[in-house]
Amino acid sequence: MFNLPAGTRSLLLINVAVFLLQLSGGSGALVTYFALWPVGTAAFEPWQLLTYGFLHGSVLHLFSNMLALVMFGGDVERVWGRNRFLTYYFVCVLSAGLTQSLVNYLTGSFVETIGASGGVFGLLLAFGMMYPRRMILLIFPPIPMPAWLFVTLYGVFELYAGVTGAMGDVAHFAHLGGMLGGYLLIRYGRARRR
Repeated sequence: MFNLPAGTRSLLLINVAVFLLQLSGGSGALVTYFALWPVGTAAFEPWQLLTYGFLHGSVLHLFSNMLALVMFGGDVERVWGRNRFLTYYFVCVLSAGLTQSLVNYLTGSFVETIGASGGVFGLLLAFGMMYPRRMILLIFPPIPMPAWLFVTLYGVFELYAGVTGAMGDVAHFAHLGGMLGGYLLIRYGRARRR
């Protein structure tokens, strides 16, 4: 953790600090004002399209997102630098929030969305595009695979889970929205440099 670049470390510490605030009894107010509520409800505010990415529902939720942030974010930030990395991360959080808001609107859902997963899935995509041949060893099942394959399979799983409603309390389309926003930003950056 102490060798993490500044942007990755800052995101990690802020997410942990906000979760500690949630645990200290402020969860209700934090969720009320900063979770992403469906557009058109009285609870929705524009800032929630970013702030929801700092709230988490459980220790496991926080741990899995922060583990992925540490595993993939540091390498991405070392290549891009802090400012580009943070811009990319927050674009992914925003695109994930917009995607989930659209899905909520189309399905009539009134459930709030929380978690850093949209930004983390964007980082996962960036990592896979930067280091496509780097091997990743999964915890379960313990199978090594190249990053490009891992990212592709994870994206396909998220699409399947979102369409079928598997694991219904997970915002699968937010994950896909984070990946989509990240992909579009990377493509835009490459076209601009040409």
